[in-house]
Amino acid sequence: MKVIGLAGWSGAGKTTLLSRVIPHFIASGLRVSVVKHAHHSFDVDVPGKDSWVHRQSGAAEVLVSSGNRWALMHELRGAAEPRLPQLLRKMSAVDLVVVEGFKSESHRKIEVHRAANGKPFLFPSDPAIAGIATDTAVETALPTAHLDDIEAVAAMMQRYAMSLEDLLARGAGES
Repeated sequence: MKVIGLAGWSGAGKTTLLSRVIPHFIASGLRVSVVKHAHHSFDVDVPGKDSWVHRQSGAAEVLVSSGNRWALMHELRGAAEPRLPQLLRKMSAVDLVVVEGFKSESHRKIEVHRAANGKPFLFPSDPAIAGIATDTAVETALPTAHLDDIEAVAAMMQRYAMSLEDLLARGAGES
């Protein structure tokens, strides 16, 4: 099982990009699941919400996490929010798990950046960012792809995905 993240500011288009990349992966014969970080009071499977969009896009499994609860529904009842490695251990085996959000975790990520969002790039201060999907020119040694070039974004995600074993062995983000 391989793991790659999509990270970016709210409004950058992470969910939109993922809803286009998942069918591309599925057409290539891959089984894909998603781990999505959400706000504290998220609800599951509300039409139009991110978890619903991921399922509708074809993800085999969607795990949504926040500070109050995570789902495949598990109420935390005041316990600490699970870290990404703990959540990944709960996932069924697939070819690729895409992690949306979890900006502060240390797994490899592709930054999603939209110029109209008016936010700075994350990559200068996050060494875990391995590539950038953007709609603007950027000076960097990192590989880049245009947000609309789904084939190039998917290739970059696959190239930089790390094995779940490697991620767990290095304790990515665990305290």
